[in-house]
Amino acid sequence: IRPFKSNIGHTQAAAGVAGIIKMVLALQHGLLPRTLNVDAPSSHVDWSVGAVELLAEAQPWPTNGRVRRAGVSSFGVSGTNAHLIIVEAPTALTAPVAPGSTAPVGSGPTVGESVPWVLSARNETALREQALRLAAFVVEHPELDPVTVGRALATTRAVFGHRAVVVASTREDFVSALHGWQLAPQVVQGVAAGVGSGPVWVFPGQGAQWIGDGSRFVG
Repeated sequence: IRPFKSNIGHTQAAAGVAGIIKMVLALQHGLLPRTLNVDAPSSHVDWSVGAVELLAEAQPWPTNGRVRRAGVSSFGVSGTNAHLIIVEAPTALTAPVAPGSTAPVGSGPTVGESVPWVLSARNETALREQALRLAAFVVEHPELDPVTVGRALATTRAVFGHRAVVVASTREDFVSALHGWQLAPQVVQGVAAGVGSGPVWVFPGQGAQWIGDGSRFVG
């Protein structure tokens, strides 16, 4: 047991969030932190029963060939009652960075493999113009590899309703598909389905979170 309240007290609306951060750091560093400001465990609890222990001192948290897991509970006086199970992430393999790339080799598709280039715009005309601008940009910057461009398009651009995906493996094929567009077999184009803005359910725990919560939906 490693309560976060011993660090800074009750976090009110953020109850549980700080505990998640604390356990993620514990997983990252392989160290179970001690509980602060505790001279001795409570005498009202039989600590000899079960496997529950209050850590008075920090101790190593080795893997021992098993995936490490931690449970984070959030209990608030307003009725908040939540429990989250955190599982450690797979061990990342350290790898060299490929020339012309910003990511380690092995972290995703490599040069020579087919990768997707994702485009989106507010309408079909803007989508077509974006494709032509991207083709011109790639021609002007021969030092960029398809993997780097694909990663940037997928992670750094806003997403709009009119979308297209171009799948290829070489710069030349990408440029050709971006120019050919309608006839290129590497291009998949579509429009995202609209999402309504109707009412949603709110599960307030042990009491209403707001005055008159849901009253206008009754009857």
